[in-house]
Amino acid sequence: MPDPIMAFIPAYRCARQISRVLKQFDPAMQQRLAEVVVVDNQSPDDTLATAIEGLKSLRHVRVTALRNCDNYGLGGSHKVAFLRTLEKGYAGCLVLHGDDQGSIADIAPLLDAGAHQQYDALLGARFMTGSTLEGYSAFRTFGNHVFNGIYGLAAGKRFYDLGSGLNYFSATRLADEDWRRFANDLTFNYYLSLAMVARDWRMHFFPLTWREDDQVSNVKLFSQARRTLGIAWEFLRDREAFLAANHADRPADFAYPSEEMFTQAPQEGG
Repeated sequence: MPDPIMAFIPAYRCARQISRVLKQFDPAMQQRLAEVVVVDNQSPDDTLATAIEGLKSLRHVRVTALRNCDNYGLGGSHKVAFLRTLEKGYAGCLVLHGDDQGSIADIAPLLDAGAHQQYDALLGARFMTGSTLEGYSAFRTFGNHVFNGIYGLAAGKRFYDLGSGLNYFSATRLADEDWRRFANDLTFNYYLSLAMVARDWRMHFFPLTWREDDQVSNVKLFSQARRTLGIAWEFLRDREAFLAANHADRPADFAYPSEEMFTQAPQEGG
């Protein structure tokens, strides 16, 4: 495989959705990838067990289920995956959230066209022309457009989304490890978005289909809005200090250990 890509699925309390997510990996998608990794962040439900059963059905690609040794947050799970991407020598990390809101089929044409070789990041954008939102409230859509605009003004670059659940990141750019200092919670992607602009990443936004039906939201809207504004202001005030500071709740060199709960090699004739 000339460009081995790892697909990373962060999972927390998504026992009802994770099977549907893994079914998106049809044989053609499996053969585009070197490994599919589910990272369970100490889910209190049956997310991990359900994920392992779903992974067993993927017979054309190596699959692995990891369980974080502590609750690291969504950002911390990204760090687990980014570290694995670098350690395994993969060309990049494809992110698909485990709550079945996005469709991996939306990024498949970009991979086939080699866009992951032309850009440092492929970013699914719920709020750009061509995207479809299903079950997403008008209020939240409006709020996202406002924050996209604010971050665009702060960074000097247009944003179509500050962090959907379908993205690709090049290992070449992940190797600088700025992301180690970003917050480990749900705001991780806001820090990453601003850093990508500051570090001159080649970014490409693409439209996607996004749906909400039986997902469990972990976002408290108004407190999250205040935090989001604060991050943009901190970046605007002094971007170099922003990038140099450790915004995580753990040391910047923390290893983010996880335990391998299941692995399976590609099956001959599977």
